[in-house]
Amino acid sequence: MKHLLTLFLIPFFLLSYFNQKENIVGKWIGDDQNEVGYVIFDADGYAAFEINGKVLGGKEFTMNGKKGKMTYTINHDTTPIEIDFTLTKTESGETKHILGIAEFTGKNIMKFNMSFDAERPSEFNENSIILKRVN
Repeated sequence: MKHLLTLFLIPFFLLSYFNQKENIVGKWIGDDQNEVGYVIFDADGYAAFEINGKVLGGKEFTMNGKKGKMTYTINHDTTPIEIDFTLTKTESGETKHILGIAEFTGKNIMKFNMSFDAERPSEFNENSIILKRVN
């Protein structure tokens, strides 16, 4: 009986392990053309880029005298994972999208590529960076 129960429990635990989605929340560091920067994903769906101590994004930021916010969405159902950033001007509601792809190569390491034009990258290439979670 114990062995029969074990046979039923092992697939259940394996199934739940493989169905877990990678957790992206945290601060990630990357080196892009010899410039170190950070990508920050918070649990509330806000994202920010930090370069040379300057933060662009998050729940509220100011750029060129205009207030805005940056959010992110993730589609785990695609390969590679799709990550979309949405910059929204607070006053006008105008939005701009930054489309990206990611692939986890470890729990705290991911390949990342994004495009600032309206087209999502389809692969990882020389413009891709490796991000490592720092917290």
